[in-house]
Amino acid sequence: MKKIVVVGGGITGLSVMHYLHLLKKEKALDVEMTLVESNDYLGGKIHSVYEDDFIMEVGADSIVARHESILPLVEELGLQKELVYNATGISYIYTNNELHAIPADSVFGIPTSVESLESSSLVSGEGKQEALKDLELTNESFTKEDSIGSFLKYFLGEELVEKQVAPVLSGVYSGDLDKLTLETTLPYLIDYKNKYGSIIKGLGANKEQFQKSANKKFISFKNGLSTLINQIEDELKDSKIIKGVHTTKIEKKGESEYSVYLSDGQIIEADYVVLTTPHQVAQEVLNNEQLNEDFSKFKNSSLISIYLGFDISDEQLPAEGTGYIVSENSNVKCNACTWTSRKWEHTSKNNKLLVRMFYKSTNPEFSKMKHMSEEELIEVAMQDIQHSLKLDGKPQVVEVTKWNDLMPNYHMAHAEAIKSIEKKMSTLFPQVILAGCSYYGVGIGPCIKNGKETAKQIIEKLS
Repeated sequence: MKKIVVVGGGITGLSVMHYLHLLKKEKALDVEMTLVESNDYLGGKIHSVYEDDFIMEVGADSIVARHESILPLVEELGLQKELVYNATGISYIYTNNELHAIPADSVFGIPTSVESLESSSLVSGEGKQEALKDLELTNESFTKEDSIGSFLKYFLGEELVEKQVAPVLSGVYSGDLDKLTLETTLPYLIDYKNKYGSIIKGLGANKEQFQKSANKKFISFKNGLSTLINQIEDELKDSKIIKGVHTTKIEKKGESEYSVYLSDGQIIEADYVVLTTPHQVAQEVLNNEQLNEDFSKFKNSSLISIYLGFDISDEQLPAEGTGYIVSENSNVKCNACTWTSRKWEHTSKNNKLLVRMFYKSTNPEFSKMKHMSEEELIEVAMQDIQHSLKLDGKPQVVEVTKWNDLMPNYHMAHAEAIKSIEKKMSTLFPQVILAGCSYYGVGIGPCIKNGKETAKQIIEKLS
């Protein structure tokens, strides 16, 4: 009998277990599987909290529906009837203490036509004129390995990028655009530039594709994203699941056998180990000097999430809006605010107002906020609500979550670090596999795909 241990019960670890379970049955293999999770619940950054008719997602609040891995997994788990889709509406940027609608005819804030550019209330006449150089300039040197910030500023101008595009993209990819590559963000932009001679024209020519994906772009479940986690856990009753216990060490025994040491004194023998933890946890349990240089190249950022649920109708919010992103020159400290009860009707059973505030480590205020008490953080969030939405009143529900050093940040040297550590792992720790968002893709879809590929890789070696 071969033994497989998966360390980390987030969506990557659970996906590894799910697909190992399916492949084990399909091929009638004699395999014993164990999942170890340090929290007392599974799901990692997917975790639904229920209080007073509100559903609050303290980590990820939805899943990108179009990713190739998502709907097949939903169908495999029989959850099609539980799906809900986001409401569409206007997204805003809050700048100079006012809400400005992001032009509807744009992609990540990038115009798809000259008319879309002209309609923006975020960019001055001079900024719009500068952006038109995209129609004339040709790409002589940029590749997908260059930063997306330098690429966009060169062709669209600094003002449009800084005031309309950067707030959106930085919110999605949790990083400085000048330190993120085109390859790891929007690689198709350089293809459009080369093919159509213009980023704007390229997006316009492919606008239908983006419009289709804009409607029902995100999914959740009637009872929250934890529905997905609970269903996977239910199907794994034949496997051993250990919760609330830390993995402290992985020790190599012989050529390809390992001992996995746990904080409660257990020692689990394994032929294969999959580490789906954040990279700093993997570095600690492997404790190998030859890997430390590569591990140190992986970067994380932090996030504070604050939910506020009010006993007032969400109709008091701007009509058809779903939230705002904060740009420079504003009187609020948050990076973004999602009007959750408007975007996701299932999160508020009585149509009461539920908002979610985001504070990221890129925020100049974050160094102070990370040391604040929960009461102090709530006060900051309330002040932001009063400034931006002109709402007073005490919330009936509050949920504060700190994700400290747990949000992967794919910088310019990330791909190189991946290649280097994969090569070393194959020699130093054969049959120990690194997986998860620290390495192979931010977002639930890429994590599920990575989990599935990891399971296939192991089963192919066992078959």
